[in-house]
Amino acid sequence: MRVLEISDLRKSFLRPDGTPHDVVNIRAFALEEAAHVALRGESGSGKTTFLNLIAGILKPDSGRVAVAGCEMSRQPEPERDRLRATTLGYIFQTFNLLQGYTSMENVLLGMSFGRGADCEQARRLLDRVGLRDHLNHYPRQLSTGQQQRVAVARALANQPKLVLADEPTGNLDSTNAREVLTLIRETCRENAAALLLVSHDRETLGQFGEVQDFESLNNSRPPEK
Repeated sequence: MRVLEISDLRKSFLRPDGTPHDVVNIRAFALEEAAHVALRGESGSGKTTFLNLIAGILKPDSGRVAVAGCEMSRQPEPERDRLRATTLGYIFQTFNLLQGYTSMENVLLGMSFGRGADCEQARRLLDRVGLRDHLNHYPRQLSTGQQQRVAVARALANQPKLVLADEPTGNLDSTNAREVLTLIRETCRENAAALLLVSHDRETLGQFGEVQDFESLNNSRPPEK
């Protein structure tokens, strides 16, 4: 079963001079249930825009995005929010934790938009990512690696069918990067979630059996003369 299906997806933005700049132009892309796939691409290649289109954070100019059989791209904003909360987990490069909330509260808040807050499940997740003793710590009291672990727990809080990871090791040192990547992949397997990760880091990409080149997939740029 395919958890993600994309066809004829396009998104452009206006340049300062008012001319359009195509950022994403993908004819077809699909991801099978429980598959782990990495997309390789340099900064500025449109990878984050692509993930935001899948998540329904951005609306495409045209094309189709279906997540777990639901057409994200055709839904009004409230319905996209609901689908995102119940079927998707998103691990951001910059973590996107709420600074005024503890580790536990960040995870519970993520749950509240989906199946509902569950303190026991939140504790289990934070324990699973190695933060049993940091439930009541605020992001400023956590190391960079620990903050990313909270972000992983939050992304998995609603048992998503698909997890998106945007350069999840980009702000980590090599040791923390390996540990967090292993954690992401293990927890996705435990929850039978598909994983789509984008990165430009060779060591991160080397952990995946299936790596696709984003710039080859994306037809937004004109061919070189």
